Order: sequence, then C-alpha cells, then structure tokens
Amino acid sequence: MKDTEAYYKKMTETPVSRLIITLGIPTTISMLITNIYNMADTYFVGELGESPQAATGILFTLQAIIQAVAFMLGQGSGTLVSKSLAEKDTDEASSFVSTAFFLGGFLGLLLMIFGLIFIEPFMYLLGSSDTILPYAKDYGMWVLLAAPFMICSLILNNNLRYEGKAFYSMIGLVTGGLLNIFGDYMLIKVYGMGVYGAGLSTAVSQFVSFSILLYFHSKMALGKIRPRFISAKLMHYTSMLKIGFPAFVRQGLSSISNGLLNNLTRPFGDAAIAAMSVVNRYSALIMCVGLGIGQGFQPVASYNYSAKKYSRVKKGLVVTMGIGALIITLISIPGFIFAENIAYIFQKNDEVIRIAAVALRWASIGTLFMPLSVPVNMLYQSIRKPALSTLLSLMRSGLAMIPTLLITHYFFGLYGIQISQPIADIITGLFCIPFILSFLRKKLVDDEPV
Repeated sequence: MKDTEAYYKKMTETPVSRLIITLGIPTTISMLITNIYNMADTYFVGELGESPQAATGILFTLQAIIQAVAFMLGQGSGTLVSKSLAEKDTDEASSFVSTAFFLGGFLGLLLMIFGLIFIEPFMYLLGSSDTILPYAKDYGMWVLLAAPFMICSLILNNNLRYEGKAFYSMIGLVTGGLLNIFGDYMLIKVYGMGVYGAGLSTAVSQFVSFSILLYFHSKMALGKIRPRFISAKLMHYTSMLKIGFPAFVRQGLSSISNGLLNNLTRPFGDAAIAAMSVVNRYSALIMCVGLGIGQGFQPVASYNYSAKKYSRVKKGLVVTMGIGALIITLISIPGFIFAENIAYIFQKNDEVIRIAAVALRWASIGTLFMPLSVPVNMLYQSIRKPALSTLLSLMRSGLAMIPTLLITHYFFGLYGIQISQPIADIITGLFCIPFILSFLRKKLVDDEPV
C-alpha cells in the first residue's frame, strides 16, 4: 500500500512537463537504440549487395506484424494496469499484466510455427522477389523463432512504462540493441555469415532483452506476472483488446502498407526495394522520437484521467506536441539537406542512392506533421476512447496511406511511391487538428467524474 500511495503522489503531483520528459526520455532512447540496431542491419547487410539489403525491408514488414500484436496487448494491459493502480487495486493490475504476458507468448508461438511452415509463400506475400527470397528466408527464420520473446518483451516494456518505470524498460531494450549491433559486426563482418548472421544476431539480442525486462518487471513492478493471476473473466480480455486495438491497427496497417509498398516497388527492381528499405528505416528513426515522447505521455494521461486530474492531461497533450515538434524539426533538417550522403552510408550503388535521396527529402517533410497526429492518438487510447483512437490510427497507415500509395503509384510510378508516405503524413496531421482542439476545449473539472 505504501508503494501504491507513493506512486499516486508521483503521478498526480509531479509537474507535468517534468514527468513526461522523465518518462519519455528513457522510452525515446530505447526506441532510438532499437531503430539504430535495425539500421545497423541495413548498413552491414547493405555491404553484401542490393538483394540482401532489400531483404531487410521485407523483414521490416514482418517485425511490424509482431509489434502489432505486442503493442495491442502491451498498451491495452498497460492502460488497465495504470487504471487499477490509480484505484489502488494491485491484484487487478496483476491480472491484466499476467493475462497479456501469457497470451502474447502463446500468440507468438503460433506465429512462429505457422510462419516457419509457410515461410516461402509468406516472404512472397510480404513483397519478396525471386532474387531476394533466399536472403529473406535466412533472416526471416530467425525473426520468426524470436517472435514469442519479441512479443513478451514489448508487453513487459509497455507495462513497466505504464507503471512509471521507463528507465528499467530502457535498460532492457538498450542492452539488446547494443548487443545486436555488436553481433551484426561479428557475425557479418568477422565471421562472414551474411544475412543469416544478421538474423541470428537479432534473435539472440531479443532473447537477452526479454530476460532483462522479465527480471526488472519481477523486481520493480507493482503488478506481478504469475500463472495464478491469468484472468478467467471474458471482460478482462475484451477490455484489454478493445483498448489496445488502436495500437494493433496502427502497427498492423503499417505492415500491410509496407507489404503493398514492397509489392508495388518490385517491378522497378531490387535497387528500388533496397532504396525504400533505407528510407523506411530512416523515417522510423525520426518517428521513434515522436513515439518515444508520446509514450512518455501515455502513462501520465492514463493515470491522471483515471484519478480525475483532467487539467494535467490537457497540459500534458500540449507539452508533448511542443517537445515533439521541436525535436523532430531539428532531426528532420539533416535528412532533407544531406539525403544523398545518408543513402550512401547504407548502399554505395548509384541507382539506390538516386531513388533513396528523393524519398528521404519528402520523408523529412512528412515527419514534421507527426507531432500533430501521434500525441492525440495516444491520448484517446490512454483515456480509454478506443473508437476515436482507432479512427486516428487508421489514418496514417490505412485511410490515408493505402489510397495515397495506390493513386500516386498509378499516376507517377516510382516517384509516386517515393512521395506517398509523406503525403499520407501531411493528410493525417491536418485531420487530427479538430480532435486536438475538441479535447482541449472540452469542459472537464478536476476531481469530478466524467
């Protein structure tokens, strides 16, 4: 009870801007390291040629599918854990996190089994060509073997964040990320294991991250993971999945969009797929800053909304958008100015550099609109408004991205593919403005039920 009271005081009395930064910085660092090790895969594999590098783009889509499941369960359970702790019910918190953890492991096991059985048609479905397929299978086998650990790691990570312990989740993810970079160097450069080595390095690093996060959760979290806490109540599952569904939509549609992009790019050759792989990795690196700050805001919004401290939620939304806009603007500028240089780091082929540079410049413009879309999406998810959050999640990767990609590809070919995601980002950002203003103008009185 003492720990619960201390946590309540921390979440409801610490200045909002300081609390968001405190929780957001470890999350942002974690996501940066995660994306840096994804880029390390792209860099080291890129030295092997266009087709191996294109395979990393194919597997980027598979990882998005894994993340879709993990974020749905992790953010769904995390929101409800935060609510339970605000109500000082640690048994209920333990039930939600335990249910999510074991369900995630089971779903990861199913994905691993069926993915390995049907790995060849699966890689084609994700956009692989005949020349890319051998490399995609080598890498994909290890990603599929690691799927249960990847899902459970992200569930642990999200629940540590929602309990205000983002620093410990950062240690687990950063350790795995640094290990993967070192593994890439050793297995690809030193031992010459190629794409197979990159996949093996990813699998090992994911297992290490999982082990560290499980240890920290067992020692630090108020909600405990035990088989006896697995819920038998259908309402627990439906509540968790309903709240987490926007995250599933966001990541799931991202995998569909990436798969569609790969398939539409395939006729333009492996160089085009490799170029868009570089751009997607770089865009994800920028986006993770917005997501990191937004995920620092999520536990603040969820806890304070449950505690009826609505003014803190409103202030948190404004602070999150401001910090995100400042940081993303600063890191987008180099992507616009030095597009060719960035592409050259990952692939020395002139055609890959030419295609990637155009897309990178457009991507740098599109990311400027993320501070409008990401925080408000996470806000509505955290305050348990799944319908609105799902609608906002549908925009970037679905309602905006897929039609934009199909239309621009039809009229402009490869150039249409290069500009499709930035246009979708701009549309999504503008679409979110009314939802931001609606929440900020809504009359919510602290300590009174909504």
